[in-house]
Amino acid sequence: MSNGSVKLNIPNLISLGRIISIPFTVWLILNGSMLAAFWVFAAACLSDAADGFIAKRFNLQSELGGFLDPLADKALLVSVFITLGIAGYIESWVVILIVFRDGLILAGASVYQVLFQDLTMQPLTISKINTTFQFLLAAGVLGAGGFAMDMSFELQLLSYAVGLTTVLSGGAYVIIWGRRATVLEPGE
Repeated sequence: MSNGSVKLNIPNLISLGRIISIPFTVWLILNGSMLAAFWVFAAACLSDAADGFIAKRFNLQSELGGFLDPLADKALLVSVFITLGIAGYIESWVVILIVFRDGLILAGASVYQVLFQDLTMQPLTISKINTTFQFLLAAGVLGAGGFAMDMSFELQLLSYAVGLTTVLSGGAYVIIWGRRATVLEPGE
C-alpha cells in the first residue's frame, strides 16, 4: 500500500475475528467449558492459517495485516495462557515466560520505533516455531480437558518445548534489535 491508506480486506477481517474470539474463549475456560473453548480456539487457529493463505494467494498482503495478524496471534495466545494459568490448567512458569517474552518484544519494538522510526515486522523462524508450539500446547491443554484425556506426558514435553523456544526467540530479538540499534544510533 504505497498511498498510506488502510484497507480492511478479507484477511484483515479474519484477523479481527480472531481478536473478537478472545473474550469468548477466556470466558469458556473460566467457566470450565473446556470442550467449547477447544473448538473456539481450534477455529481461531484455522483462521490464522486461512488469513495467511488468502493474503498470499490473492495478493492481499498489507501493512495493516503485517501488524494485525501477529497481534491477533499474540493477544489470543497470551490471553489463553494467562487464563489457563489462573484456572490451574498449566504451570505458572510457562505463563510467566510467555508473558515476559511478549512484553519484552513489545517494549523493545516500541522503544526501537520511537528512537529510529524504522520498525518492520519480520518474524524470525524461531518465533514461528515458538508460536506453533504455543498453539499446540494451548490446544493440547484445552483438548485434554475437553475430551477428558490423559496427555500429561505430551503436555509436559510441549511445555518444555515452549519454554526453550520462548527463551531462544526472546533472546534472538534482543540481539537483532541491539545490533540494528548500534548501527542506526543517532549522532554517529
